[in-house]
Amino acid sequence: MTTNTTLTVNKIDYSKTTVVHQDLPAIGEGQVLLKVSDFSLTANNVTYAAMGDFLKYWEFFPAAEGDGVIPVWGFAQVIASDCEGIAIGEQFYGYYPMATHLLVEPTQVSASSFVDGVAHRQPLSIIYNQYIRCSHDPLYQVETEALQMLLRPLFTTSFLLDDFFADNQFFGSEQLVLTSASSKTALGMAFLLNHKRASRPENYQIIGLTSESNKAFVEGLGCYDRVLSYDEIETLDAGIKTSVVDFAGNGQVLGRLHQHLSTMMQYSCLVGASHWDQRAGMPADLAGPQPIMFFAPSQAEKRLKDWGGAQFQQNLAAVWGIFTEFVDGWIDVERHTGTKATNDAYQQLLSG
Repeated sequence: MTTNTTLTVNKIDYSKTTVVHQDLPAIGEGQVLLKVSDFSLTANNVTYAAMGDFLKYWEFFPAAEGDGVIPVWGFAQVIASDCEGIAIGEQFYGYYPMATHLLVEPTQVSASSFVDGVAHRQPLSIIYNQYIRCSHDPLYQVETEALQMLLRPLFTTSFLLDDFFADNQFFGSEQLVLTSASSKTALGMAFLLNHKRASRPENYQIIGLTSESNKAFVEGLGCYDRVLSYDEIETLDAGIKTSVVDFAGNGQVLGRLHQHLSTMMQYSCLVGASHWDQRAGMPADLAGPQPIMFFAPSQAEKRLKDWGGAQFQQNLAAVWGIFTEFVDGWIDVERHTGTKATNDAYQQLLSG
């Protein structure tokens, strides 16, 4: 293959896509050319578009004026290298453009990873610029590659959310309410909250909010102590200290939660936006504390300093294996190949 094929989207109308073909770049000194073999598409990628300007996701892989490249998580192989310590044929997990190739300038090369040192990525979070060598990755297994692409970035956010709340003694809350309870990041957090509860000094209940159509499925997973539909928000116990973790991004739902819980709301945490087009429905005169956006890279960078990179990955790996066993029984992976199939899958996700 002598060309790089990229799928770009219009930054205003995400449904408008363009397929861009460019000649493969010649590698320079210290550079590596990666061929993207597989990547995942989930609602998380739509969130990257919806938050593209606010959280700088458009800046990782620049495109033509007015267009953007949505980042994806996946695997790539080295097909050309002029960088000591990185050999042709090696496989790396990381953050890629929705494209067939990526040219990188590795820095901080170690046995386990490298960081892309290309100039335009330097102001951006290191958590997205790090590429993990599969041969030295404690999470990597060939048989769970698909789950790793689909769930690892989301589960890492779940891991960091669980860690953030534990680090803050759950803000004194006796119950934690997770919206969009069937979403992968919410499920990951609920799984960890449930899994680690017995070893923690705090006593908390885990409540899931979901649509009526998903209620039975979510109840059957066993992560939540109680599962409510959105119509049942007002049945929540408003007499105990509560924190809300909002994965849905539905402003009306969050407004109702604030109104119902009022002064007993201890912390209101915004994470992503499953309903990316409905965040604006939040009332201006919100009862209780103002919602705060959770930016996973900030907590990750804190823990990378506290624990070091190797220990961070080991701590994540310790719960990842248990989590993949949990999800393997109920997740079906769809596989698609080629530009048209990629665009079709993306459009399906975008439309819900």
